[in-house]
Amino acid sequence: MEKIKCIIIDDEPIAVDYLKEYVVQMPQLQLIDTFNRAAQAFELINSGQVDLIFLDIQMPGLTGLDFIRTLQYKPAVILTTAYSEYALEGYELNVVDYLLKPIGFERFAQAVLKVNTRNSVGEKNTEIVAKDFMFLKSGYKSVKVKFSEITHIEGMKEYVVFYTTEGKKFIKYDRMKNVEEQLGMYGFIRVHKSFLVAVKHIETIYGNTIEIGEHSIPVGRVYKEELKKMLED
Repeated sequence: MEKIKCIIIDDEPIAVDYLKEYVVQMPQLQLIDTFNRAAQAFELINSGQVDLIFLDIQMPGLTGLDFIRTLQYKPAVILTTAYSEYALEGYELNVVDYLLKPIGFERFAQAVLKVNTRNSVGEKNTEIVAKDFMFLKSGYKSVKVKFSEITHIEGMKEYVVFYTTEGKKFIKYDRMKNVEEQLGMYGFIRVHKSFLVAVKHIETIYGNTIEIGEHSIPVGRVYKEELKKMLED
């Protein structure tokens, strides 16, 4: 029998440890890797090597539910969480099962059997395609903008402004926090309470200022160390 290749995404070490023990006890499962942040697993999932994700919901940065939404085609997902209020939203995203912590082995095994049933009737997803664009308003039109074309993003109270490599500007009614969570895995970093920048488009850093084309972007004091670490990596 071909094993179900799975990963665990959870920021709680204790939860990861007992889920790993449960996986070992299920002969149909093969654990590929564990992650404490959802964004860290994106590359592996995108490679098509993952059949099943044991996914926590409440994590720093990108939440489990938001992470599912970034995947156009996704592996089977079993949510593992201490919060029952997200159950309906989870099932609307077509997850296999919703396990409340602390999770007993018997309940865990029941969820895994549901994955087996799905696989046996040919519903297993094999193609994983990441959504690397968004549609932004320009007048009365919605324009497809690739994340790779966005140089930086500016927050203006209830609105967010996207700047592109072609010198275009798009305004969206949204919060910077939501945009940061969506684009964090694509090389964007918060450098100021009002600015996100695409690291690959940074041309110059001078003191507390980043230059991208004709734009000068301030670097906030609390974000300076994080920016330094990213550039050193």
